[in-house]
Amino acid sequence: MIYSMTGYAARSSVVNGGTLHVELKSVNSRFLDCHFRVCDELRMVELPVRETISQRIRRGKVECRVSFVVAGDCGPRPNINGTLLERLRDLDAEVRRMMPQATPLSVYDILHWPGLLGDEGLELEALLPQCLDLVRATLDEFDASRAREGEKLGQVIRDTLARMRSLLREVGPRIPAAQAAFNEKVRQRLLEVVAPPDDDRIRQEVALFAARIDVAEELARLSTHLDEVDRVLRAGGATGKRLDFLMQELNREANTLASKSLVAEVSQTAIECKLLIEQMREQVQNLE
Repeated sequence: MIYSMTGYAARSSVVNGGTLHVELKSVNSRFLDCHFRVCDELRMVELPVRETISQRIRRGKVECRVSFVVAGDCGPRPNINGTLLERLRDLDAEVRRMMPQATPLSVYDILHWPGLLGDEGLELEALLPQCLDLVRATLDEFDASRAREGEKLGQVIRDTLARMRSLLREVGPRIPAAQAAFNEKVRQRLLEVVAPPDDDRIRQEVALFAARIDVAEELARLSTHLDEVDRVLRAGGATGKRLDFLMQELNREANTLASKSLVAEVSQTAIECKLLIEQMREQVQNLE
């Protein structure tokens, strides 16, 4: 199974005291790059969630959102830490005494000060196992969506491989006759310019020229690389980097084929192969 680096999944779970929400989405990236947006109440889950995600995903820019919505009837109101509130009042007064231009603390600042509010009816530490279970369930759905897209991308690449193989099969049998005709033209031109005619010299020059324009090796390597791409796709797993390397090799062989060709059929095939390779490369960029 191959995976796309693009995916999305979101799940919620009702727990004691409220509702947990987990959202995962990812786009392409050369490496694994995780970004977390976790509510202040659940900051303690970020590290274990990061470890869980890194065990399942190898490449991609992943964004994970974890939030907790407290139920309206989850228990008594939060208690204000009176000692901390008095300390904030004294600190605020001291700062404004020394720096009159300083802005006083607002009610919002005070209410969101760490440790000021406590809730005897809700133990956030107990949410960690439930949160991790929800993250794993979301990852299952996330991987399923990536696998579905990965399979579609893989099929697009396989179809392109089939078209390239068809091009190579069609042009292969035509090359010897076309090159022989071109070599005959070269021999006739040499006969016109070499005086007196030297058959050995002409045969030697024609043979050297034929070796320089022989593309059999490039065609063979292209076929070999196509077989390797197909093998990597069938093996599955993290295929993106390997396939990206193979696209570079295919493009290099297609360039060599185009530069050595003096036959119209081969030149046209090289151009079409380069276009197909570029189409595959664009799809490969999306694979993990």
